[in-house]
Amino acid sequence: MGRTYKTEGIILKRINYGEADRILTIYTKHYGKIKAMAKGVRRITSRKGGNVELFNQATLFLYKGRNLDLLTEVQVTKTFKIWRKNLKKVATAYYLVELVDKLTPGEQPNPEVFQLLSHYLEKIASANLPALSRSFEETLLKELGFGVPEALRRQPGSLRDYIESIIEKKLNSQELTKEID
Repeated sequence: MGRTYKTEGIILKRINYGEADRILTIYTKHYGKIKAMAKGVRRITSRKGGNVELFNQATLFLYKGRNLDLLTEVQVTKTFKIWRKNLKKVATAYYLVELVDKLTPGEQPNPEVFQLLSHYLEKIASANLPALSRSFEETLLKELGFGVPEALRRQPGSLRDYIESIIEKKLNSQELTKEID
């Protein structure tokens, strides 16, 4: 990969930085979860601003930086406008992107997870939200190699407690690794 690259991605998270910039967490098709700096996107005159909204799926052009990659151009492919004004649907979308953000490691490509998230964000428009969330949880856990214990498979409702325990273990192992380094 050269200094510049192009990929497709879904905006998972954004954090305001400085006066006009944002740090984006993006799940990409070819590079997995990455963080990128979007300079000037909070300015009223920014052409990129509306393109880097949460949940948007876009073609991204990036420049490889030392610490953070720099977003140079973005072309939105899906905005999911059909459900953006429905609070319950937006809450479900938040939950899905949060799961992907918390359960996936940085910079490890997994095109199946990208396709899964894109597919489920589309399904939010017309799906039964609790069933959609449960289906996404199960499929994501299987795809990432965690699986779903047999006892939980038959239980209705969310797998949130099980997922929280995975996230907690992941955080604890990251802290342990930092202490060893």
